[in-house]
Amino acid sequence: MKQKAALAGALIHEPKLLILDEPLTGLDAAIAREVKDLLLERAKAGCTIILTTHIMDVAERLVDRVGIIQSGRIVGEGTLEELRARTGRADATLEDLFLQLIGRPEPGPA
Repeated sequence: MKQKAALAGALIHEPKLLILDEPLTGLDAAIAREVKDLLLERAKAGCTIILTTHIMDVAERLVDRVGIIQSGRIVGEGTLEELRARTGRADATLEDLFLQLIGRPEPGPA
């Protein structure tokens, strides 16, 4: 409930800038979908949204630009397509790119 109340408080006055740290943490799937849809609507309406998340699938679906930070340093920044071009991996997921840019090997097949 605290997460829902905090999000409602941040969104109610329709700010031009939102800075959200892990906004989906603690939300059930239905509410998380509503929040993602609302964030997309706000972005389309011109709101700038800065979002931190460890969930690469969420970032890949929601953001226009990505910044990958490791040990306090930006190791990758740009659109998903720019990061793919930089790494030479045209079909890579954001998770694949993240692992490459931070220097960790991707897990092998299960």
